[in-house]
Amino acid sequence: MKFELNKEYTEGSQKQIKEKEPSLFHVLIHQDDFTTWEFVIEILEKFFFMDRVKASEVTMEAYIKGMAICGTFARDYAEAKAAQIIDYSRENEFPLMCTAEVAV
Repeated sequence: MKFELNKEYTEGSQKQIKEKEPSLFHVLIHQDDFTTWEFVIEILEKFFFMDRVKASEVTMEAYIKGMAICGTFARDYAEAKAAQIIDYSRENEFPLMCTAEVAV
């Protein structure tokens, strides 16, 4: 009887625990009619370390599609980056919106 109890206990502990990969999030900028292109490019260069050409391409994509992906990161980092951009935009009196959404 004692052996059976120990066997039940050890069987449950031998199951492998699978670690789940942290889900990734896209940081998106949203197009608006008030934020200047130059300011959006400045943000992309400053916060995402893009060169001028890449920043211009992302800005154009946001203009055409209404939003564009700036980068893909772990959830906490993506949310912090989006908050940084919103704060920086407000300090400079622009209504630029930036969000972090689950990468599919």
